[in-house]
Amino acid sequence: MRLAIEKAIAGVKAGGSPFGACIVRDGEVVACVHNVVWQTTDITAHAEVHGIREACRALATIDLSGCTVYTTTEPCPMCFSAIHWAHCDRIVYGTSIADAQAAGFRELTISNETMKELGGSTVEIEGAFLREECLAAFDAFNARSDKAVY
Repeated sequence: MRLAIEKAIAGVKAGGSPFGACIVRDGEVVACVHNVVWQTTDITAHAEVHGIREACRALATIDLSGCTVYTTTEPCPMCFSAIHWAHCDRIVYGTSIADAQAAGFRELTISNETMKELGGSTVEIEGAFLREECLAAFDAFNARSDKAVY
């Protein structure tokens, strides 16, 4: 998670949004990225989706079974769906959707637990992991005078 936090803060410093994600399999980091929505003008380039793309390339497969997604913020419904479709086993997130909303992001208020229940997903979910440390990315973002939310 601390690598994801570092990536989130690096993303903020690069003019982006305060979200980072790392994909880990068997204790090895397969991909570790930050959100690149603004850098790529791709609204789907959230950290989790970007990380899944990178992990799939690195492993030469679309099946990420055995992987855990460490993400600084609870995945949005799009990202949760991508995690499910990639067959990742587990999500560990730091800050909540409510924390992202408090930072000004227009998050859909559908929790990962609700997505799991409604969709019948088997993805394991652990939340509020290192939450206080993950909030540092929002602090760095909110300190910028040129910040932009979507």
